[in-house]
Amino acid sequence: MLIVTSNKIPGHRIDAVFGEVMGLTVRSRDIGSQMLAGFRSLGGGELPEMTKALYESRQEVMARMVNEAQQRGANAIVAMRFDTSEMGGNWTEVCACGTAVFAIPLAEGEPGATGQSIYLTSAAGQQSAQQPATPGAAPGEYQQPAPHSPQQPFQP
Repeated sequence: MLIVTSNKIPGHRIDAVFGEVMGLTVRSRDIGSQMLAGFRSLGGGELPEMTKALYESRQEVMARMVNEAQQRGANAIVAMRFDTSEMGGNWTEVCACGTAVFAIPLAEGEPGATGQSIYLTSAAGQQSAQQPATPGAAPGEYQQPAPHSPQQPFQP
């Protein structure tokens, strides 16, 4: 899944928008790590226990967000953001959110095409030349996948 923090994906056309998706976790800090981090903070520098906990939380919420986007039929997420806040004294909320979309790479000669999108479309064209022809398609022609209907209800 392609995930970007920008509102557009260079070299791609957004063909469908499926709405906001997010992943969320609330973590409590383990008392041992919190005490160790407290002692380390006296000397300054990185707190590896807290860094590891935050990294793992971000990976978890990203996976949840991607799963929700895939369930809606998306192949990309735009405008992705992280949000972190403290709840009470020992709980931390980590959230990843963005907009689930279906993005189609632009082929060579299309306005806005990039090297990456040209590569993606030419690679797809080479694959389709090796597979049985799709009715109505010229041999080797890139066939854009049909997006899921935006009216399709969300299935959690």
